[in-house]
Amino acid sequence: MNPIPVSFEFFPPNTPVGSEKLKTVVKELAAAKPEFFSVTYGAGGSTREKTLATVQDIAAMGYEAAPHLSCIGSTAQSISEILATYRAQGIRRLVALRGDLPSGMATAGEFRYASELIEFIRKTQGEDWHIEVAAYPEYHPQQRYVKRDLAHFANKVRAGADSAITQFFFNPDAYFHFVDEVRALGVAVPIVPGIMPFHNYGRIAQIAARDGIEIPRWVALKMEGYMDDTASIRAFGIEVVTRLCERLMAGGVPGIHFYALNQSAVTLEICRRLGLAP
Repeated sequence: MNPIPVSFEFFPPNTPVGSEKLKTVVKELAAAKPEFFSVTYGAGGSTREKTLATVQDIAAMGYEAAPHLSCIGSTAQSISEILATYRAQGIRRLVALRGDLPSGMATAGEFRYASELIEFIRKTQGEDWHIEVAAYPEYHPQQRYVKRDLAHFANKVRAGADSAITQFFFNPDAYFHFVDEVRALGVAVPIVPGIMPFHNYGRIAQIAARDGIEIPRWVALKMEGYMDDTASIRAFGIEVVTRLCERLMAGGVPGIHFYALNQSAVTLEICRRLGLAP
């Protein structure tokens, strides 16, 4: 048994070759005995069919799959249809999100916030779904006011969320401070830290800059100083993320959710160092 539960997140592959590769990745990461694998959902449901196909592949391999479900640009009918499809597949875990409005789309649809989506699911489907929601330790990039961001998170939990997964971060103090703040608001559900291994430093630095996530200056300078030394970048990245996870585990986190980016090597090595995989 692992000291804490782990889970892994993928995006739906665009090609048959990518789908076959992902099955291999699933088998490799299964060594860590994950609680579930989650699969993302494109803006406005743009990857709906690919998300479903990926979830079906994972479920067919005997593992629990948790599709993301975003409500922006959706109708109550379309959400009901998606839930019925997942129900028929025996899937009972969801990651419920507001999502992004695709470029060119003028209206948000029938749901403005993830809390409204969760309320709808609970009202029409009852309690037989485990609903995960997103949390933002460094606060949502589109929300200027911290208190409002915390209130939005509390609303999602009151609407019926069972647990939360955070946006990735590299400062453990940001996570622990966020948890303390929402506990003070009466939120009691597990809040699992989302961890992004350095699969590709340049790409992750771009995502972090876009979403307002701080990469510690000493980490960024050292990464950039390695230039094209891919072996050193990989080794240093594994060390940084392993230390981050060790601090989180020492602080009593309820689990760790890894953003695997459809790759296994770096994430699996971190899990091994943490005693989460053989």
